[in-house]
Amino acid sequence: MIPPKTVQDILETTRIEEVVEDFVALRKRGINLIGLCPFHNEKTPSFNVNPTRNIFKCFGCGKGGDAVTFLIEHEHFTYPEALRWLARKYGIEIEEVVRTPEQIAEQQITESLYIVNDFALQHFQEQLFDTDEGKSVALSYFKKRGLREETIRSFGLGYAPDIRDLLLRRAKATGHSIDLLQQLGLCSQDQNRDFFRGRVMFAIHNLSGKVTAFAGRTMSTEKTVPKYINSPETAIYVKNKILYGAFQAKKAIRQKDECILVEGYMDVISLHQEGIENVVASSGTSLTEGQLQLIKRNTGQLKILYDGDPAGIKAALRGLDLALEQDLNVKIVLLPEGEDPDSYVQKIGREAFQEYIDREAKDFILFKTELLLADTKGDPVKRAGLIKDIVGSIALIPDPIKRSVYLRECSGALEVSETALVEECNKLITQGLRKRADREARKPGAASDTPGVATHDFPSHEPMWEPPVEDGKDFKTLNNNEQEREIVKILIRYGDQNLTEEVSVAYFILSDIDESIDAFENDLYRMIVSECNERLSKNEMINADYFLNHESKRIKDLALDLLFDRFEGDYSSNWEEKLNMPLQYQKTIALNFDLATRSALNHFKKHKIANMMSINAERIKNAELNGDIDGFTNYVKIQMKLKEAAGRIAKLTGTVVL
Repeated sequence: MIPPKTVQDILETTRIEEVVEDFVALRKRGINLIGLCPFHNEKTPSFNVNPTRNIFKCFGCGKGGDAVTFLIEHEHFTYPEALRWLARKYGIEIEEVVRTPEQIAEQQITESLYIVNDFALQHFQEQLFDTDEGKSVALSYFKKRGLREETIRSFGLGYAPDIRDLLLRRAKATGHSIDLLQQLGLCSQDQNRDFFRGRVMFAIHNLSGKVTAFAGRTMSTEKTVPKYINSPETAIYVKNKILYGAFQAKKAIRQKDECILVEGYMDVISLHQEGIENVVASSGTSLTEGQLQLIKRNTGQLKILYDGDPAGIKAALRGLDLALEQDLNVKIVLLPEGEDPDSYVQKIGREAFQEYIDREAKDFILFKTELLLADTKGDPVKRAGLIKDIVGSIALIPDPIKRSVYLRECSGALEVSETALVEECNKLITQGLRKRADREARKPGAASDTPGVATHDFPSHEPMWEPPVEDGKDFKTLNNNEQEREIVKILIRYGDQNLTEEVSVAYFILSDIDESIDAFENDLYRMIVSECNERLSKNEMINADYFLNHESKRIKDLALDLLFDRFEGDYSSNWEEKLNMPLQYQKTIALNFDLATRSALNHFKKHKIANMMSINAERIKNAELNGDIDGFTNYVKIQMKLKEAAGRIAKLTGTVVL
């Protein structure tokens, strides 16, 4: 168990932007940083990081929180695992309290799986570096392939000797669960023999550097033995969401704004060793949507290196349409005949290799057009099929301007009028939209009582994002629920700020609405305001950190939502100081919470008075109908007092009392 003092040190040292940038490419926008959300598929960035408050928020899927929350959501860590990861990143030493056997038994299965994989990695590396067989068979193989020892160690390469149950016996001797070895595919189903035998080993890491799986290359020359075998999919290894080398490459990919994709493990390792570090491998499988999203979160530029024969390349190209749908700019590089990235970079060196792939890179659509045109000479039917194939790929591109440019370029190459290509493209896009609509309509819950009309499920909870008041929506346009929300927002954001030397924002608001707290219509807002009032009476702090770490998930989620205005980061002092362009409306609340506090409070009171006047008017009506003269007179006097109060508030808010 991590001591509370150490937990506090970790949380205070952690910078959210530094953590998120290990997984997501971010760019500056005002006071915030934005990028593509790693939790859902999106093409327009809606993922925001606020360095000032040390939190993140996605306005697309609604996920948000601090650095620990990010690691738990993204890497599926437990809370202690996330803290340990942060401690390693920031060099904080953890002196853990010894855990009981019961506490160890309660650890999540994922943590246990990672531990077993770490044990297996250590075993394979010991067999490689510390045994005579490993040195003579496997280490010599890697060195013949041009790998240096530091490269071998950093990529987690190893050796599994051709011994029936060596790993199993070592696991039993060191107290590791054989059931977990079986789950990870490290031993057979009957738990009697090792899965990897007589093979050099490649560790497969996730984005945070944890070993999720292994691949083994046979050292046998027999043709009946498969060249490569891989770990099966597990709770920590989903093949279509992992790219080999992504952990080692992610920083270079963001720096160079380009991802190089190769086929094999050795291609990645050799290029990385030569200094071309922005390289990953799909490990011989077709690119999946999950892998492409992984690339897209770091860069929009994808360069694919091919060393296969034309037939193999054509087959591979068919799977690249998915990359166009992700709005990636795809380029293709054909290596010289008989060469692969590994052999070619070792033959000509890093600089010449980099120059070659930059010079020979061809746009995917144009490359595909040129490659397939050679097969259609003298065959009109094949040519028509080719045109439909090319236009089908172009139709998948989300950007209409980019589609238009491609259609114009392909018009000349295909010797077909641009108008015909545009018409065909529009037809395919329309068909695609109809198919998508049909799929949505067939989903459970999409049925409608009206034939041909699909309905949509609307969320029962509060919206993930509402346009913030400070971005141009005037306080007086808000309804009663929104007014209550604004009061809560200001309490959470600025409750501990001072309006004067002696009066805090929280004191100013709560002392003014003390008698109206029970009149809050939204139960969650009423709960928060009541809690603030109670804390104020005890001289306890009312600030954002308290609510972000609240024991109630509802309150914690609302606090995160209220602390993150979608457009807050857009405001820049440069607009006024350098460009002489003052905002048309008021500044953000963060820059003007005094005015915002008073304005929100006045409009809140205006709404409450209006509600009281409405209720009292009904009482006047009933008293008159029932002949209750005393009641009628009393209620009329109350109405006059309420109208006077409403008039005073109206002067402050710039509204008219009807």
